[in-house]
Amino acid sequence: AVLPTRPSNGWIHAIREALGMTSVALAKRLDMTDAGLRHLEKAERDEAITLATLRKVATALDCELKYALIPRQPLEDMLSERAEQVARERVLPVAHSMALEDQGVYHAVTDKQIQQLAKALREGSRRELWR
Repeated sequence: AVLPTRPSNGWIHAIREALGMTSVALAKRLDMTDAGLRHLEKAERDEAITLATLRKVATALDCELKYALIPRQPLEDMLSERAEQVARERVLPVAHSMALEDQGVYHAVTDKQIQQLAKALREGSRRELWR
């Protein structure tokens, strides 16, 4: 689900203005001063408002607060990429050391080792991916 972009002045200000509600009227609904409400609107613009406060304001505006973290890519893809990264970090130093000792490992063998380790990491405890 694509969420709308936050208005430049913040949702509180935008919804309040769209409803034709003054800051004084909304402040009264929230049992606070007009200056306090303006502080909340600024905190939202600055991304410093708490979810609890935003939820109270949403209720006062007869709105529903939706909160979500939306991965930029499927979680399985993220796990696969991370497993391969960790596998490379573990395999490549060994391959480099062997090359220095004139025991060079062919790239195909190294790649195969990386893929096997990445598969094992994906199938094991996911916590191992983030240590």
